[in-house]
Amino acid sequence: MSLLQARVRTLRHEAEGVIGIELVPAPGHAFPPFEAGAHIDLHLQAGFVRSYSLLNDPAERGRYLLGVLNDRASRGGSRWVHEQLRVGTVLSISAPRNHFMLDEQAAHSVLVAGGIGITPLLSMARRLKSLGRSFELIYLARSREQAAFTDDVRALDAPVTWHFDAEHGGPPDLRRLLEDRPAGRNTHYYACGPAPMLDAFERHCAELGYAQVHVERFAAVEIQAAADARAAYTVELRSSGKLIAVTPGQTLLQAIRASGVEPLTSCEDGICGACETRVIEGCPDHRDSVLSAAEREAGRSMMICVGGCRSDRLVLEL
Repeated sequence: MSLLQARVRTLRHEAEGVIGIELVPAPGHAFPPFEAGAHIDLHLQAGFVRSYSLLNDPAERGRYLLGVLNDRASRGGSRWVHEQLRVGTVLSISAPRNHFMLDEQAAHSVLVAGGIGITPLLSMARRLKSLGRSFELIYLARSREQAAFTDDVRALDAPVTWHFDAEHGGPPDLRRLLEDRPAGRNTHYYACGPAPMLDAFERHCAELGYAQVHVERFAAVEIQAAADARAAYTVELRSSGKLIAVTPGQTLLQAIRASGVEPLTSCEDGICGACETRVIEGCPDHRDSVLSAAEREAGRSMMICVGGCRSDRLVLEL
């Protein structure tokens, strides 16, 4: 997949530890359209590749808006953005990808944002507003000073529930905030934020009988290999014409790279979807945080950065 060239047009302080970035196409390049919930990869000059959600209205053309938190647990990417990125810098970026799709036909949508998780949900809210769809937003943050894009949220003129831990004496009762809503198929629930919040969100939705639940994670969740996962198996790369033996202690991605094939990857943690590959034959062992339960059951694709195999042979379209 070819990369796009983007120029940083503006940098703006959005909240404590959060900057907003406006990207426009570099000369000779054009940005493809995107859908609400999509993200792009930034290829940073320090050698980092990081994924960030697009927060502007998908109807906009010619610019991408991002929000980047200077994460205290940063492995270097967000720190580089905050300390080194400047207006006028030209970056390589990926085209938008989306594994956090908005159902635009839902009768009602409940959007739950935790901190910087507001970014994809703000894009969703803008899209729903333009479509005239019913929705509400629940915005959770440690403090008012750490809540980014609050003016943009207020400009939506939509129902919003705010919770700032510093003003309420602690974290919210998320179950209470989610209660008393329709459990039918026409209401969809979306959440993005820190892992503990997302775990609680999924648990409460299951307890409340909410079926249409969607999450986007910024950090990988460790998923153990299936009980019947193979330590050794054979992989055929159909497009490359290669037959590879994956040996015990070797990952699928390591084996593919050792064969001389360099697949597209980004996070290599199973959360961004960059390495999604079609499965032609075999039974993959899914260990990602991207595919839904139904998609895993179907077995038509897999994230090869973390996935394994539950059969003797796996045929991939690579």
